[in-house]
Amino acid sequence: EFTTNVAELVEGGLKTSRGSAQIFPLISQKKKSKKGDKYRNSGFLHVNYCILELQPTFLDYISNGTELSFTVAIDFTASNGNPQDPRSLHYNDPTGAPNQYITAIKAVGEIIQDYDSDKMFPALGFGARIPPDGKVSHEFFLNLTGDPYCSGVDGILAAYHQSLHNVQLYGPTNFAPVINHVAKFARAYQQDPSNYFVLLIITDGVITDLDATKNAVIHASGLPLSIIIVGVGSEDFSAMDELDSDDSLLTNNGRTAQRDIVQFVEMQKFISGSGSHYVTWNKDLLAREVLFEIPEQLVGYMKAKKFKPIGKRPARPTQTNSQLPYNPSAQSPPPGYAPSVPGAPPPYS
Repeated sequence: EFTTNVAELVEGGLKTSRGSAQIFPLISQKKKSKKGDKYRNSGFLHVNYCILELQPTFLDYISNGTELSFTVAIDFTASNGNPQDPRSLHYNDPTGAPNQYITAIKAVGEIIQDYDSDKMFPALGFGARIPPDGKVSHEFFLNLTGDPYCSGVDGILAAYHQSLHNVQLYGPTNFAPVINHVAKFARAYQQDPSNYFVLLIITDGVITDLDATKNAVIHASGLPLSIIIVGVGSEDFSAMDELDSDDSLLTNNGRTAQRDIVQFVEMQKFISGSGSHYVTWNKDLLAREVLFEIPEQLVGYMKAKKFKPIGKRPARPTQTNSQLPYNPSAQSPPPGYAPSVPGAPPPYS
């Protein structure tokens, strides 16, 4: 055996770079105790090359300029229930008590916003008939304007209520459009470690476009992107376990994901109470579970791309999409979609 330390190895590494190896005598304590002063060594270890390589952590990247670009996508399908019904997952309680969607937005958003310098978050909705013509959309701006950005968590919640009062819950439950939307912007940062994208999808039901969603996740697995899916209500979420591939990488149609980028959390496990407007929740535990895999996924991506912490904050991307309803390239935003009865939500079907 022999003993050394990092400082000695690094110092010796400078010498080995000039052609002279570090040499360490190997000592057998058993032989030394028997032979005493006559014992010299049992051979030598020659270290011809030594380099100190730092392994950056999640905090190393965040503190040196990498930002988490957070986008939220909310399920407005009819299976959530009429927002006027206290049993609805979208129930707009006049007392101000939060429903499960609001709970999830606040639990995740209030933590992740601290890793984003401008705290401007794109927010999307899917599965609703939207104004002005009532067409079904699986990818619309939550605030129903030409700009998807919301200021902080409060801005997201304001946009959520804006949609809740101006769209008609419909269906089906398609995830692929919102995943592809965020992947489009993440793709621009494949060679740039300044931004890592996090998409939070909050949904109540079974995915209708599971095959397309699997393909979207697989295509996005090589991008700086993590997807968090929070399931609200008590539906069957077994298909989500296929996407959250902790044990083996997601495979579909002969293609395999490069890495695991999905984390699924069932909201029901963190709340208690009778009816969505009476619930209480363990907010800290929920947030911890939802965000648990993000640090490892970010570091794993950066390591695979051989990215080091950057030390500065470049300008961040602007999310626009000319294919979306309410796109910023339009000369003026579409007119508002007022409910037939002032103050009432749109018809429910």
